[in-house]
Parts: sequence; C-alpha cells; structure tokens
Amino acid sequence: MSAEPRGVAEILLTFGLGDDDLSAWQQSELPPDGFDDWLTDRVARRPAGRRAREVYGSDDVHDFARRAILGALSLEPGDRLLDIGCGGGLLLRGALASGAMVTGLDHSEEMVRLARERVPEADVVLARAEQLPFGDGSFTAIAMSIVFFFLPDPIKVLHECHRVLVRAGRLAIYTTSPALRGTPAAPEPLASRGHFYEDEELADLARHAGLAAVEVVNDHGGQLLTAST
Repeated sequence: MSAEPRGVAEILLTFGLGDDDLSAWQQSELPPDGFDDWLTDRVARRPAGRRAREVYGSDDVHDFARRAILGALSLEPGDRLLDIGCGGGLLLRGALASGAMVTGLDHSEEMVRLARERVPEADVVLARAEQLPFGDGSFTAIAMSIVFFFLPDPIKVLHECHRVLVRAGRLAIYTTSPALRGTPAAPEPLASRGHFYEDEELADLARHAGLAAVEVVNDHGGQLLTAST
C-alpha cells in the first residue's frame, strides 16, 4: 500500500476516513513508510478520530463477537468481568444487563473516553493488556473481542489473565483465523500487522499460559477461544 501524498486521501477513503484523518496524518509528521502502521493504529489497533468514535460507538459494532463471548461466559449477578480492549464499551453494557460488575480496559485514550461516556456505570481504565493494573484474583471472567489479533506477546497477556482471574474463572476471546486474511474482516495493511493462528495454535497458546478446559470453536473463520483457570 502506497503512502505517496497524492494517494493518501484515496487510501483513507477506502477505510471510511476523511479530511480530519488526512489532517491528523499530515500533522503526525511521520515518514511515508510509517503510514501503514499509523493507519492500522487509527482504524483498529489504537482507534482515534471522528470515524473511530462513530464505528466503536455504534450499537452493532462487532455484535457477532459480543454475542458469542457473552453466551460463552454466561455472566450472573456476583460476577466481576474485565473486558480487555473494551473499545466503545458495548460488551460492557451487555454484561451489565446480566447483573455483573464490569471493568473495561483499553490502551486508546479516545476509546477510554468513549466507553466512559457510553457506559458510565462501568469502571474504565487506560492501560495495556501486557501489564494489567489489578491484583491477583480480581475477576471471575475476562473477555477480549477482536483484540487478540493485535497482541505482540499473547502468552504474556494470557499469563496476566490467569493471574487476575479467580480460581475457576472463565476466559472468552473472539479473534480472526487465517482464513479471513485479506478479506473485509482483516484487510491490508491491518492483516500484515496482526497475528493469525490456526485453531490448534490458538488453543496451545492458552494451554502454555496454564489455562485449562481450553476449546476453540471456528465459525466461518471467526474463532471463539474459551478456557478457565
């Protein structure tokens, strides 16, 4: 993907981005070869800008993943859920309806602000998945929706999940399989900056982190990983 000045606006348009995003790219003063990483961050890895707020503030964003995760976790009153990479907080809102206590975490300042606006009942913190700012056994359940794909050190994140979960805590992760690489679900340049795992590879990551009852269900390329401590 080219980042030549005459092509940037056209590339942004294919991702639904506009003049404010073009201005943000120009103000970043990054070299042309940094455009793909900048675009990946702005669209998905660390969402920012008007379009990001519209997308991640939508009531149906990633609803397929949200439904699968909440169905797998079967939250009840008394549960304490941590949603890693909470985005605009839609999953948090769904979890609240079950009576659970909810905490969201994101490394995008804009997404933290958006989640706090949309789900004021939730505790939403700015932090990284590799270093969760919570004590051991703080949660009974953890969710990750369309986040695992971008983690540079998934084993470290899964170890952190294990640490902050209570005994017999539950984990549900929805991510993207290699079959969807290059499709609208994982377009370039995002695909080249993500991490795809075959079903058994994904399960092995969870087992290596010490998790038990590991299972991966693949639905037309969307993977639901569930496990427990």
